Amino acid sequence: MLTLSRASIYYIPKVAPEELTILQALDHVYTKYPFYGSRRLKFTLQDDFQIFICREQVQRLMRLLGIQAIYPKHRTTTKNQENKVYPYLLRNMAIVRPNQVWSTDITYIPLDHGFCYLVVILDWFSRYVITWELSETLETSFCSRNLKSALTRAQPQIHNSDQGSQFTSMEYTGILEANKIQISMDGRGRCLDNIFTERLWRSVKYEDIYLKRYRTIAETFEGLEKYFSFYNERRRHQGLGYKTPQEMYLG
Repeated sequence: MLTLSRASIYYIPKVAPEELTILQALDHVYTKYPFYGSRRLKFTLQDDFQIFICREQVQRLMRLLGIQAIYPKHRTTTKNQENKVYPYLLRNMAIVRPNQVWSTDITYIPLDHGFCYLVVILDWFSRYVITWELSETLETSFCSRNLKSALTRAQPQIHNSDQGSQFTSMEYTGILEANKIQISMDGRGRCLDNIFTERLWRSVKYEDIYLKRYRTIAETFEGLEKYFSFYNERRRHQGLGYKTPQEMYLG
């Protein structure tokens, strides 16, 4: 009924309790300061949590969480030649209607004895969460399932994402191309290219995840189901003239 596999419900990540504590603290700091690189994160962990680890360990844990500082960087790496990266289409574009632009992203969710990942598809005009899904790993398939689920409800003109391997994969982009949806991707390190999803993560974590401290994936699913219902139907947004996402999305 929850569209979760039995393995997901009973999954226990292979991570030491001490490292899990560091991961949870790092998630707090990054959610608050997403523009911090590994150096600043290292010192903030020391100042705020009394966690003393080297910069290399911070970088390793950032890779595990799938995060990076969102500030403009020089091009120091080459693109994965196996996966096509698409240009960013939204610069200076007026977003004037629902389903004009959807965006997607993944974030880390801490649990009492492990962690999981959350992916969402968000309508930019209304901030309405179209669909979401949880996974114990950063696999492409859970992102693709979430996209297919969203497309049973509506279809956007443009789909925007970052350049993560899940979203540049042929499995994912193939679904978009098959539905004749324009593909847009953030520039590397561009903090404003997917700003509405970044704001959503802050809301989800400060208003639900950090308050509830979920123990299992199944418990997280049940809690987030209630939160996203509240977020879409009852939470009024200042940027929407204090209307709810559902009011803006459904008109």
